Amino acid sequence: NILPLYDSGEASDFLYYVMPFVEGESLRALMEREQQLSLPDSIQLTCDIADALFYAHSNKVVHRDIKPENILLRDGRPLVADFGIARAVSAAGEKLTETGMAVGTPHYMSPEQALAAENIDGRTDQYSLACMLYEMLVGQPPFHGPNAMAILARHSLEAVPSLQVVRNSIPDEVEDAIMRALEKTPADRFSSIRDFADARAEVDLGSAARRTSSRSMRARRSTPQAVRRTTGSVRAEPKGFPAKAVAFARSRGKGFWAVVTVVILVAVGLLGWLWLRPGTASSAASSGFSPNRIAVLYFDSRGGQDSIGYLADGLTEALIHELSEVKPLQVISRAGVAPYRNAAVTPDSIGRALKVGTLVQGSVAGFGNKLRVSVSLANAATGEEIGSKTLERPREEIFALQDDVAREVSLFLRQRLGEEINLQEIRTGTRNPKAWELVQQAGKLSKDVDPLLTAGDTAGAARRLNSADSILATVEQLDPKWVTPPIERGWLAYRETDLADGFDRALYSKWTTRGLEDANRAFKIKPDDPDALELRGILRYLRWILNLEPDQGQAKLLLDGAEQDLRAAVAAKPTAARAWTYLSHLLAGRGQLAESKLAAVRSYEADPYLSSAKQTLYSLFMASYSLEDQVEATHWCDEGNRRFPDYYRFAECRLWLMSMKGQTPDIAKAWQVQEEFVKLTPANLRAYYTLYGRMLVGMALVQAGLPDSARSVVTRSRGDATIDATHDLAYYEALVRTQLGDRDEAFRLLSIYVAANPQQRANIANDEGLRDLRKDPRFVTLFGKPEPS
Repeated sequence: NILPLYDSGEASDFLYYVMPFVEGESLRALMEREQQLSLPDSIQLTCDIADALFYAHSNKVVHRDIKPENILLRDGRPLVADFGIARAVSAAGEKLTETGMAVGTPHYMSPEQALAAENIDGRTDQYSLACMLYEMLVGQPPFHGPNAMAILARHSLEAVPSLQVVRNSIPDEVEDAIMRALEKTPADRFSSIRDFADARAEVDLGSAARRTSSRSMRARRSTPQAVRRTTGSVRAEPKGFPAKAVAFARSRGKGFWAVVTVVILVAVGLLGWLWLRPGTASSAASSGFSPNRIAVLYFDSRGGQDSIGYLADGLTEALIHELSEVKPLQVISRAGVAPYRNAAVTPDSIGRALKVGTLVQGSVAGFGNKLRVSVSLANAATGEEIGSKTLERPREEIFALQDDVAREVSLFLRQRLGEEINLQEIRTGTRNPKAWELVQQAGKLSKDVDPLLTAGDTAGAARRLNSADSILATVEQLDPKWVTPPIERGWLAYRETDLADGFDRALYSKWTTRGLEDANRAFKIKPDDPDALELRGILRYLRWILNLEPDQGQAKLLLDGAEQDLRAAVAAKPTAARAWTYLSHLLAGRGQLAESKLAAVRSYEADPYLSSAKQTLYSLFMASYSLEDQVEATHWCDEGNRRFPDYYRFAECRLWLMSMKGQTPDIAKAWQVQEEFVKLTPANLRAYYTLYGRMLVGMALVQAGLPDSARSVVTRSRGDATIDATHDLAYYEALVRTQLGDRDEAFRLLSIYVAANPQQRANIANDEGLRDLRKDPRFVTLFGKPEPS
């Protein structure tokens, strides 16, 4: 089943090759005509193609470009053609892979092939063949996107949409095998492409089809009426999601918390509640169950109405579902907790029986025209409450209430549980109770800084940071072998930069240098500590962004060192969400957009307790925006606005969305959002952000077809050295001028920016917002050639 090559050579300066004439058509032509192929035909074609590829793999040849265009059909029999990429890669050897160049066709390319990984083997062809079988059955490949980078990113990041959503007649066995062949990690696929084909060939299509036809009816019968009433269309369309985002979520076949396949997180060693609270030592130690092992008990209903009882049941089950999607949490199923419904059993008895460390209990009650949901998080060993939350909603929203409340309660529980587990992790580093207590005091002081900054009280914020630093300095002397205090002092130094009124080079240099000294002290206590690596990597990156190292050779070493530190931090501690977020930003600046999106998603997955959720969601927005993926960018911006309406970045992202190509923004709305953005920004930075927000409105004016207004707005929004010492506003105006076609002015502004930020030359060369300037000789003179995507 391989199209043979008879001869090749050179004649009159032309290269030629001789192959047999195939009287027939390509698989692409057949699929375009038929849209979807029958299940038996699709499986037979796949098995024949797999035989050919197995032979190639046995001879150490990997095709690397399996797609319908490269499958020729002769009398219904497939012939695999065009091994050209395979031969080119083989001939080039290591030189090709060293360039980091991905070769293949995006719709069918495996994640490892997209990242130009070394040691590509036959499992990449298996992935491509599975994509092709998926398309034969469904009518389209698993992933689409506006450009090649977006498609490759989706292959690396997103869960494969279920085939049965589109074509219900596909047997479970077929879908399961395709899903296994489409695993992101090669080791999780079939060991060979023949094993993949055998899994298809062994399906009894008759019995499988009979099982499939009865599947949906059986599912309806097995779902209790009360559950169906409260979990129907409500879960299908989360409140507030735009229609396109909902359609996209449906196409992926999973809810919000399963946007992508969640990576396996490193298990956190927990010592029991002994470390957390006095008086709980004996019971906690005897239970031995981790706090992240949770049972959600059925909520009580108070009000004597069936509708409230249905809501209590539906809310319990929805909450179990939400929390079960968070991989580090081990949540008991609803069948597991059902025996304890309305049972007079003490919490510690339930905890021992279910082997859990944490219990979630709640109630739903009606009061006049309102419904009240109360929930509490408790230590299963002692029954002691860890935290509680109460929510109220109008009574008329009784059934629509479930999804909204389940999500809010899930967020609260995850954050509160994360705080408890974080306390426990910190406590494991010292045996000195006084030192541990002082660290908690310092943490409380630093948490009070954000509201003071929002209110413009930088003096009050500075006092709290200084007090926290003094306390931690005392702790360093109390326990000189504890690595946490110098690391926390480094983060306090990082926070000191938030007090700057604009860009104060001396202040930034002082505090980032101090923070690096703190990190180095931590390394002396514990070499290669992942938290110290995270701190040093972020501070190095900050110094590079702000051009605090004027020598460009040293600046490059600073950036390389930052990337090395951040990669080492997430390798040693995959749950380091903040390190993933900064790594995403760094990679985006280097033009590695697909890997940047992957790092942003890893940040989201690595933060089960939502400690860095605001920054992570914004990072996911920017990564999607850079990939020109409007659906995903809109989704993350909306999610950020819903969860953090007072965070200025999620007003900013709405302005960026208005600047995307193809938009026709409402300019009155753009100015309204710009005012909201400025109002939410920290007071000490408001002068700069006012002008920056106007630049974003200028971009929206371009999309609205108002070029003269755009020119007027951005010209009036230029800042002087006191407001914009790094000339970032010149860069944003250059983006607007590029969209307007004002090339001379764009290059003038870019020259100003690069003179102040020479370390950014390579990043700007890869900026897709300036792609229209790349053919101009002045672009190469200023920035050099862009790196290949």
